[in-house]
Amino acid sequence: MKSVSWLRFGVAALAISLAGVARAEDAPQNCEVPAYLLTTESPLSKVADAVKNGRPLDILVVGSRSSAIVSASDANAYPARLQAALKERLPSVPVNISVELQPKKTAEETAANFVKLVEGKRPNLVIWQTGTVDAMRSIDPDEFRQAVNDGVATLQNAGADVILMNLQYSPRTETLISVPPYIDNMRVVAQQRDIPLFDRFAIMRQWNEQGDFDLFNPTHGIELAKQVHDCLGRALSKFIIDAAHLGPAQQN
Repeated sequence: MKSVSWLRFGVAALAISLAGVARAEDAPQNCEVPAYLLTTESPLSKVADAVKNGRPLDILVVGSRSSAIVSASDANAYPARLQAALKERLPSVPVNISVELQPKKTAEETAANFVKLVEGKRPNLVIWQTGTVDAMRSIDPDEFRQAVNDGVATLQNAGADVILMNLQYSPRTETLISVPPYIDNMRVVAQQRDIPLFDRFAIMRQWNEQGDFDLFNPTHGIELAKQVHDCLGRALSKFIIDAAHLGPAQQN
């Protein structure tokens, strides 16, 4: 197991990578994502049912500090940007998003709180962002997979759709922590439980490699974090709409 100081360093490095400045020219207003990264065969039936029957769409985001920029209620963080994008695409549907930050908690530690969280929120959809802390602590990948599987089962048994969201991409920490085993195991759980996986890691890596954002530069810059979160929120809204098979008739 890595030391506490190493864990703190890893968290700080990830934060720095996302708070770096953009390239010299302005960051793009339309950060496109390849279609294959926003395609899933796993449906969001609870979301579809709520929208088609005119009920509120209640979404719970459970994640680490990377779910926020400053705080859980930050209007520039991806959950708030997701809410804004969904309200734009589903103007006749009340969209409510709540955020539960679980900083420095592993998947197993986070999942232990799911029964209480779901009972209090009763969401149609839970977006579970996980993997970062487990990777930094070098949690056994098999144990991680079992924890994620058990957590997803708890959420499904409570009557919620589930989207798994994997780690954020950080070129500055890519050689310091072993990310692939955790990404691969999340994909295995998603396939076995028939739930969508939002591949945040691949999406952010795509943006970095094609020059949309410079995620390597260590210089602090809150504007880049806002831009990346806005792009993630919009991409996630499309992912949800498509996974719920909501056509034009529902989007008006």
